[in-house]
Amino acid sequence: MLLCIDTGNTNTVFSIWNGEKFLSHWRIATDHKRTADEYYVWLQTLISLTHFELDIDSCIISSTVPRVVFNLRVLCSRYFNTRPLVVGKPDCLLPAYPRVDAGATVGPDRIVNTWGAHARHGGDLIVVDFGTATTFDVADTDGAYIGGVIAPGVNLSLEALHMGAASLPHVDVTRPERVIGTNTVACIQSGIFWGYIGLVEGIIAKIRDERDRPMKVIATGGLAPLFEQGTDVFDSIEDDLTVHGLRLIYDFNKEADNV
Repeated sequence: MLLCIDTGNTNTVFSIWNGEKFLSHWRIATDHKRTADEYYVWLQTLISLTHFELDIDSCIISSTVPRVVFNLRVLCSRYFNTRPLVVGKPDCLLPAYPRVDAGATVGPDRIVNTWGAHARHGGDLIVVDFGTATTFDVADTDGAYIGGVIAPGVNLSLEALHMGAASLPHVDVTRPERVIGTNTVACIQSGIFWGYIGLVEGIIAKIRDERDRPMKVIATGGLAPLFEQGTDVFDSIEDDLTVHGLRLIYDFNKEADNV
């Protein structure tokens, strides 16, 4: 069984693949101080609550937070007796390598997302990921990441608004009933919801114009279903896109006898 670990700036997702399907997905707050032993106790407790016999023998990691990788490596080697693949490291082969400026680094999650989306939908894609940042990743016809856009995430913008303006409250992200708010909370909710709809639609239109071709748009991340309510720009919403991409990259390395 394969353990896929996707570490973002806010949360880390652990998913178990049995060779045919994902059996479980678990989420924990990302914390670089969390030890391998703590990860194992937490994970083993959740595994014990499942109805499956889980025997993990391989692991792959994608992490946008470099400081957590060491303890995740220790978790895999100490408790699952396996050397994990880490996306972005030289020993992890990619089906298609990013085509970006020389010396530029690309977040592992962006590589994984573009390849996962390409495997399901083909090339010429835009992947919109509603995470700590809202990212737009462009995949070429062969699935290679060729660039994108990074904007502040929805919750990050809300937090900045709350902290920067003393009289404005912190509010939940939701679709407001009307565009014109008649109280402070409704005004903020409208600005965030319709503001991000405008941002998403505008950036996608600019990318399509620049590429001069039609492109499918795949959305992922926890807030993707919410923003789908305000636009028809998305062709598909996929909450398991990153772990799907991780599984495919692991299979690619296995076929190349790299694991």
